[in-house]
Amino acid sequence: MVGGWIELVVQADNEAVEAVSEIFSRYGYGGGVAIDEPFDQESDGDNLRIATDRPFTVRTYIPDDEGAREKVEALERALWHLGQMRYVGPLSTTRREEEDWANAWKEHFYVHRVGARTVIRPPWREYERQNDDIVINLDPGMAFGTGLHPSTQLCLIALEERMRPGMRVLDVGVGSGVLTIAAARHGASSIDAVDVESVAVRATRDNVARNELTTPIRVSVGTVEATEEFAGRYDLVVANIIARIIIELARPLLAACAPGGRLITAGIIIDRADEVRAALDAAGLTAIEQHQMGDWVCIEGTKKYG
Repeated sequence: MVGGWIELVVQADNEAVEAVSEIFSRYGYGGGVAIDEPFDQESDGDNLRIATDRPFTVRTYIPDDEGAREKVEALERALWHLGQMRYVGPLSTTRREEEDWANAWKEHFYVHRVGARTVIRPPWREYERQNDDIVINLDPGMAFGTGLHPSTQLCLIALEERMRPGMRVLDVGVGSGVLTIAAARHGASSIDAVDVESVAVRATRDNVARNELTTPIRVSVGTVEATEEFAGRYDLVVANIIARIIIELARPLLAACAPGGRLITAGIIIDRADEVRAALDAAGLTAIEQHQMGDWVCIEGTKKYG
């Protein structure tokens, strides 16, 4: 009977990762090995790339049973020999209780209010709805969209101010679905939601089902394009992504708006706000407004008629 688990972690350089992984797979439970790659990226989340000049972290788990000590000693020997040729750091061992590690972070995610009416409630937290609260039951899963990021908060506040019942909505870069669900709670007549990541699409579909929404919602892998499928269909388009992508998609985003429709964009670090405004202006956005929270801004406006 397993009384718990031992987490085994070591850091290794890029050239040693494959060999360390092979050693870990011999002893790890089910041969499972996780590799945490170091990344570099710009401050707005753009240009993500693996930093091969920094150590990688390799981990596995073994049962905390009578054979655990022997396995740890064997791993230490094997890693020592490998470390004579490449950088391999010391083996770290930590005892872990039996639990679902994918959900361990949840103890730190609480109910929180955004704007005047919007409340984000994790499914494992209790909350008593007050007055005209817009309550969103949200489990971000691996999509990492909790509603806490300033960009998401700016969008939720904008939706409170701009949404009207009966609006047709497009959510570009849907993430965990928090903005889609908010739009539905505000009375959208229909919503299309797209994301280039399949994990985000799955998370959104799960959260839509969790909220028992009656609004017709179509969630799919993809992005907005200047095609007949999107052209002029939406009263409100929201894109909480990053500055570079908003600039690239400026014309398709505006093309998707109906004449007089509203576009809300976020995920924009303040240093790139002027570039985004210029691109949206050139694409046909008018009455442009900018709102800021920390180093992040939300830029919105209406599509020109004609």
